[in-house]
Amino acid sequence: MKKIIFASHHNLAVGLKDTVQYILPNVGEITAIAGYIDNSSIEEKINEVMVRDNEDTDILIFTDMLGGSVNQAFIKYINQPNVYLITGMNLPVVLTILLNTLNKRLTDNHIREAIQEAQDQLVYVNDYLKNIVVDEEDE
Repeated sequence: MKKIIFASHHNLAVGLKDTVQYILPNVGEITAIAGYIDNSSIEEKINEVMVRDNEDTDILIFTDMLGGSVNQAFIKYINQPNVYLITGMNLPVVLTILLNTLNKRLTDNHIREAIQEAQDQLVYVNDYLKNIVVDEEDE
């Protein structure tokens, strides 16, 4: 079983959750933590969502910025069994991890491969299209 948490400054996490649930409606439990929208403590929100009944549950946490306060608030949990913290959340990395682990346990290698695939999809399209046009003219 997987518990998926998106956490961000303001509403990025909420929008990502909505999009993932649209694409993968049966993916499982997803929680979005939108930090700093009101006066409530981000740490309190995180403590509530990190409670689990079973240590066999994979907890997959996606945050918005490395070194940001939201990411830092999750650091204390990474030594717990089956807790995975990924920062720089985006749709490609989330979908790759979820689709590659639908019916199996999450591993460190799944995460590393998904991050690499997501990095490969980060493209400056202006240059990309110029290269395609040049390649077509060469043929």
